[in-house]
Amino acid sequence: METILKDGERLDDLHRSNYKIIQHPDYFTFGMDAVLLSSFAVVHRNETHMDLCSGNGVIPILLAAKNKGISYAGAEINEKLTDMAARSVVLNGLADKITMHNADIRTLDGFVDGSYDVVTANPPYMAADTGAQNQNRHMAMARHEIMCNLDDVVAAAAKLLRYGGRFYMVHRPGRLADIMVTLRKYSLEPKTLRLVHPKVAAPPNTLLIAAAKGSKPHLNIEPPLIVYDNNGQYTEEIHRIYYE
Repeated sequence: METILKDGERLDDLHRSNYKIIQHPDYFTFGMDAVLLSSFAVVHRNETHMDLCSGNGVIPILLAAKNKGISYAGAEINEKLTDMAARSVVLNGLADKITMHNADIRTLDGFVDGSYDVVTANPPYMAADTGAQNQNRHMAMARHEIMCNLDDVVAAAAKLLRYGGRFYMVHRPGRLADIMVTLRKYSLEPKTLRLVHPKVAAPPNTLLIAAAKGSKPHLNIEPPLIVYDNNGQYTEEIHRIYYE
């Protein structure tokens, strides 16, 4: 393991296909949002996938464990996170299925337009000028729109997707109006929306949205996803998402 892990890194269990992920506490580690997005998104047999703002590569790895796609990829601007992701891919024996790219999604140099069937994104949620930014630059980049904003993410997804391809994103309900406007700006039609509530009586704090490139208007709103029951334990659906 010494040949895989570098100073300060740890190895965490993904509870899926015995896969592991390399993480570092000084960098943004994955949380429930990534797990929910990987459950919400679907990559069909022989489809190709790209994950934007991929961080340590958790979403491509989880999707590869649960879907029959022909290939998976991630684009991440932070070199150290890209390196961690690439080593996790090798560690899990997925080098023939997953490719990690150290790339700026604002330019996408070297990527071919319309070359993916599915694009996912767990982007920074907060506008650069809102809220207190973390003093740790790596954490700030993951949470605030410093290196890319919502428009950049949606534009990149639209550029990479083939006509009829699907875009899946996790975000915050407070940005829903911005999300809808931006999706349609780039001809990505919102098709499915699901709100995630911490508890049944609590307002939603997360949203999952799917859009299709060039599709006709029609939005399906799914039943809410509840994270904790009245005893503070994971609901049956959340437990199934994490462990089954």
